[in-house]
Amino acid sequence: MTATPQTPQQEMLASPDSRILAIDIGGTGLKAALLSYEGEMLTERVRIKTPHPLTPDLLVEKLVELVQSLTDYSFVSVGFPGVVRHGKIITAPNLGTDVLKGFDLATALAEKLSKPVRVVNDADMQGLGAITGKGIEMVITLGTGFGSALFMDGDLAPHLELAHMPFRKGETFDQQLGDKARKKLGRKAWSRRVKQALDDLRMLTNFDHLYIGGGNASKLNFELPSDITTVSNECGVRGGAWLWRKRE
Repeated sequence: MTATPQTPQQEMLASPDSRILAIDIGGTGLKAALLSYEGEMLTERVRIKTPHPLTPDLLVEKLVELVQSLTDYSFVSVGFPGVVRHGKIITAPNLGTDVLKGFDLATALAEKLSKPVRVVNDADMQGLGAITGKGIEMVITLGTGFGSALFMDGDLAPHLELAHMPFRKGETFDQQLGDKARKKLGRKAWSRRVKQALDDLRMLTNFDHLYIGGGNASKLNFELPSDITTVSNECGVRGGAWLWRKRE
């Protein structure tokens, strides 16, 4: 399984004895843990609240604060809830796109931590920690918003912001399935919407398996078919190991 590398660290790879600091940026919480080369969590996850409103400087400040107790690592992986290209934030729909757009998070964090940093979409990183590497595998996240990632035989496809595509009644997947919608609708009606979304995604991608992560995955009230499973939120951190290595 090969994660798409980022410049200028394109050729850098972890060795089997490497320790990786993995950070998961969410709309409500910032989480981090140390990982082994195989993606094993070597520490408990540490967590602090995501500040709002959020600025680039405040984001870096809080991430440095978050990981101060985690030491002795060689690489840093970051999952971010939006579109990221070459370590730069393109969109941040649930954190403030206008403020964060264009911010080079990878470079800023590398300067603070004195370690190489790679940043990808958070659903992409969670997917790397969840998939088997066989066939078409899709990952969605149900949290503050809606996230998605797609893989072919373990290779990460270019990120598509399905969250902001029309879903139903003139609203997007994000608007219809995000946490605000769940709280407004209640569990039963929200779950019906998720079920419809799964049917639509099956038609769109013909996935062999789909994984559901995020804080609201446990709130679904219907039985999932055999080719759809929920995954632990730890995958959002554990996937960081694969950003610095190849998985066959």
